[in-house]
Amino acid sequence: MGESAAALIRPLALALWGSVLLWSGLSGRLDLLLRGLFHPLVGISGVVLLALAIQQACHRSRTDRRSRRRWGLSCLLALAVLLIPPNPSFSDLAANRSRDPGGDSEGQTVLDFQLPPDQRSLTDWVRLLRSQPDPALYADDPVDISGFVLALPGEPPQLARLLVRCCLADASPVGLPVRWPAGYRPQADQWLSIQGRMGVERHDNHWRSIVMAQRIRPIARPARPLEP
Repeated sequence: MGESAAALIRPLALALWGSVLLWSGLSGRLDLLLRGLFHPLVGISGVVLLALAIQQACHRSRTDRRSRRRWGLSCLLALAVLLIPPNPSFSDLAANRSRDPGGDSEGQTVLDFQLPPDQRSLTDWVRLLRSQPDPALYADDPVDISGFVLALPGEPPQLARLLVRCCLADASPVGLPVRWPAGYRPQADQWLSIQGRMGVERHDNHWRSIVMAQRIRPIARPARPLEP
């Protein structure tokens, strides 16, 4: 590789990573990895990397062979990220994370009670049941929720969501127990929409609320599957 071409390896790597960040935001990939609140920071970082790439290309500096190899590897990694879209398995991720301890506030609890039962999301229900766990309060309430199937050792699968403060790295699963129709076998990581009623069952020597599924419909993974 000539010296002139070798001097371009660093700006090329910077330009590729800047393109990765910008394309991730424009294509919707970030919705699978990061809360929308932080998307502008990713876009700004992409612009900064592209500006640095232009600056480096205009003021080429010599790099030794080891540095060229590192920058070349960085180029290959950036190309791989651009060409291979992310496809995280939420069920596998949730199985290796501790369950979300709560995060409820008094304001959130009041808001959830004001919502009609059939307008509560899965996370609305989880927060409400944790703040007011008496199953009698919700018995026979209509339920209309969606989420992914979370397999649990020794228990029927739950319907779950991932809560994130920033990104998948800090994701915590929250789920609702479901009484599935006889013979129905939900597949782990499958996204479902469930309509039914809230019931009551005995579990581990106490009573708890459980979703009595009446209508189950497979759905595509939402464009923004992560919840704050």
